[in-house]
Amino acid sequence: MTTDDTTISDPTSPDTLPGLPEGYRPWPALWALVAGIFMILVDSTIVSVAADAIWVDLETDLNAVIWVTSGYLLAYVTPLLLSGQLGDMFGPKRLYLLGLFVFTAASAWCGLSDTPEMLIAARVVQGLGAALMAPQTMAVITRTFPAHKRGSAMALWGAAAGVAILVGPLAGGVLVDSLGWQWVFWVNVPLGVLAFAAAVLLVPNLPTRRHRIDYAGILLSGCGLLLLVFGLQEGQRYDWGFIRDLGPVPVTVWGLIGTGLLALVAFVWWQSRASEPLMRLTLFRDRNFTLSNVAVACMGFSFTGMAVPLMLFAQKSMGLSPTRAAALLIPLAVISGALAAPAGKLADRVHPRYLTGLGFAASATALVWLGFAAHGSTRVSTILAPLALIGVGNAFIWGPLTATANRNLPLHLAGAGSGVYNTTRQVGAVLGSAAVGVLMQHQVEREFAPFAAVLPPGAGTGTAQTLGPLPEVLRGPFAEAMGTSVFLPAAALVLAFIVVQFLVAPSHLARS
Repeated sequence: MTTDDTTISDPTSPDTLPGLPEGYRPWPALWALVAGIFMILVDSTIVSVAADAIWVDLETDLNAVIWVTSGYLLAYVTPLLLSGQLGDMFGPKRLYLLGLFVFTAASAWCGLSDTPEMLIAARVVQGLGAALMAPQTMAVITRTFPAHKRGSAMALWGAAAGVAILVGPLAGGVLVDSLGWQWVFWVNVPLGVLAFAAAVLLVPNLPTRRHRIDYAGILLSGCGLLLLVFGLQEGQRYDWGFIRDLGPVPVTVWGLIGTGLLALVAFVWWQSRASEPLMRLTLFRDRNFTLSNVAVACMGFSFTGMAVPLMLFAQKSMGLSPTRAAALLIPLAVISGALAAPAGKLADRVHPRYLTGLGFAASATALVWLGFAAHGSTRVSTILAPLALIGVGNAFIWGPLTATANRNLPLHLAGAGSGVYNTTRQVGAVLGSAAVGVLMQHQVEREFAPFAAVLPPGAGTGTAQTLGPLPEVLRGPFAEAMGTSVFLPAAALVLAFIVVQFLVAPSHLARS
């Protein structure tokens, strides 16, 4: 029997899972859900390609361009824990459809934006829609696929991510070059309508369970992340000193960061006492779940942190058009997509530390290689090999790590577990965007300082404007700044490599 013919409704089958319709086949529903997640992944890669065009067209600064990504990620991560819980309460299908509607409508708003502030606001709403969608996919996988087949199901998710890495930048480059950056958002509208129809027809209504809403947890986690990310990203702008334009009483950047960290510590403390916590700390009794969450946070940090400096380097220092800059990612995407299915199957047979360790080691090596290769005279051929190596690493990280994290979770905690896992990944992503953004601004200021006399009119250093193509004399310094910036994501991957060495084999491998 082929995978696509597999049903899990026969009560005599060891694959039977509760609450599914008679004769239900999980694969078509998974394809429908992956269509929506694919749109989210495409959107994130498209925006990185459009960063330079947004920077120039809206006549804004580097800090605002980074907020276009960070605002989306911050809105994405804050309600993720609640979203997983709401999926348990009202059904993952309903939450997924609501999120898809919000995401699609916000995409149209992004396309209509004509100021940086309007675009950032629209991206925040778009992030809220993505937050409602994301946990539901893994919840459906956990609740409709038996444990020994989840690796193959996760492989489809990994393949979609690999294809999105290819389709997103290429489509973004073509759209920016031919129609303008607004179309990287408009393209989501027809895709969203099609994905909505597919989910309505194919995704089942799964059993629900009641929860109490943890309002204190929402407040503590949201405020903590907002203060931490705002402090990190705005620190360079305020020279890490006082911020005097937030209210009548000036505050310090480090005060915001410290308060954010204290709020997050208070959030964890509250979760240990709340009757219906957003984040069930009992989930972390499973060693693999805990370690996988740390590793995926590092992966989110790295994957998001590398995207903008890479695309800005390609366009501003190498002088490539958005389409040609996006084409640099073809080896990464093709290799990642081609290896996703084999890696997913191996996740059901091979110790997770070997697969994920290989992935993190390959990706970290590639980013260090890429950082040293970034110069004003860098050729396209020079950076294709490290980008291809990142594709190898991605294939052995996303699917196998996700399968390892969720394999041992009980079915009634599927939504909560997927919510936590997605949250830690997005916490890493938003911190990566903010931290690498700060490093980028610092390095640009440092590298441009000796060339103040030749900066374009209206341009400056740090967060100031650098409109249009860079003068030849500044391409090298800008390349050095972007190259140094990718060392920080590489360090996060090294940490993840160390963490996954402590994963344990799943029970079916341990028995064999």
